[in-house]
Amino acid sequence: MNTSPEFNGKGSRVGADSSSAGPEPEATILVVDDEPELSRALSKLLSRNGYHVLTAGNGEEGLAILRRQEIHLVLSDLQMPKMGGLDLLKAAQVIAPNTEFVIITGHGTIETAVDAMRTGAYDFIEKPFSITTTLKVVRKALEKQHLIAENRDLRKRLEEIQGVNEIIGNSEPMRQAIDTARQVAASSATILLTGESGTGKEVFATAIHGWSDRSKQTMVRVSCAALPENLLEAELFGYEKGAFTGAVARRRGRFEMANRGTLLLDEVGGMSMTTQVKLLRVLQENVIERLGGSEPIHVDVRIIAATNSDLPTMVSEGRFREDLFYRLNVINLELPSLRSRGEDVVLLSNFFLQKYNEKNSKQLAGFTPGAVEVMAKYAWPGNVRELENAVERAVVLSKDTLVDVDVLPNSVVRGRQRSDTVNIPVGTTLRDAEMQLIQATLDSTAGDKETAANILGIASRTIYRKMQ
Repeated sequence: MNTSPEFNGKGSRVGADSSSAGPEPEATILVVDDEPELSRALSKLLSRNGYHVLTAGNGEEGLAILRRQEIHLVLSDLQMPKMGGLDLLKAAQVIAPNTEFVIITGHGTIETAVDAMRTGAYDFIEKPFSITTTLKVVRKALEKQHLIAENRDLRKRLEEIQGVNEIIGNSEPMRQAIDTARQVAASSATILLTGESGTGKEVFATAIHGWSDRSKQTMVRVSCAALPENLLEAELFGYEKGAFTGAVARRRGRFEMANRGTLLLDEVGGMSMTTQVKLLRVLQENVIERLGGSEPIHVDVRIIAATNSDLPTMVSEGRFREDLFYRLNVINLELPSLRSRGEDVVLLSNFFLQKYNEKNSKQLAGFTPGAVEVMAKYAWPGNVRELENAVERAVVLSKDTLVDVDVLPNSVVRGRQRSDTVNIPVGTTLRDAEMQLIQATLDSTAGDKETAANILGIASRTIYRKMQ
């Protein structure tokens, strides 16, 4: 005989005992049921046991909530109008694959509930609810969700540690960059990674984290230029419930996620002036405040910033705060372009060949002498990223055992060749010599003025002015 207290299906309960083991920290549960009284009663039970609970009156409302925020567990009625629990489960597996799912079922629908478990639901609970059984199922489902999340984080950290080995290069500029990265990794100083797009700033950031004392903690990345100002601040600092429209629950920001670990601020030059002020405060005080909150939260985060922008020029033009620049630029590590380390092209090409051999189940043995010659002479304005894309394309298209010229991109085969020298005859005026040097550098970068300016050590606006 089952003596556990039960919900009677009308929202009332008898002899409730909510002393079961507590929930996972900050676990958010979504209850989806078209019976308001039952939904309120279940929500009250879960809230009393420490869970943060959201409710939806039908599957479509539940799906909308899943799209806009993180949910750890869904408790969904099986039979609802418009979208039933099974359809919601299938949709949730696509848009929120890390969310666990428990089906609520009545008498006569057990077989369908079992089908839902075959589809991917963790378990099902029957009406009327046993409070003890319900809390036990919820707790076990959240334990599974938590374990899966931990395993996912461990795999990510393993990939980050393995990623240290993906710094490929034997040229003098690359050896110097690697030695510097190893040396600064042991410190807690803020690092500014600079260099052209595609030179491997994220790879170096991963390596520095892996070599540091923080390697057992999380490395979190955020692209400062990819998000509008308000969304970037929400991502960085988190927000409280009700901070803005759609903020239906508290959410931790990237700084909190990276606590005791490393935070990579990629494309930091794209950050708005308002956000720069808030970031400066964090760097000075190691304290953040969530949007909509007033409670100071102390964080211990190692900052690595990365940019291909000319920050000193942006400072002089008033587009980047000078005080923030000096806070970020404690240690500056400028990564060399691929054209400045041409001897690494073949080494990198073979590394990427093996990588995409495995990914595409191929067994290409290498490159023909003609392909090697073309790749060695090309200027690679897109740097390592462009080389990787070219090799991936070649692996996919190759029909022979060796990669030949015919499967390389036209931009590589017909593009401007790399040139390390500029011949200027004696008697050339200083003005003409300057223009020849600028033009040759532009040729080597396929016309990219900002990249050419970085190579020449001048502001991009100087190139525009002189070309005029």
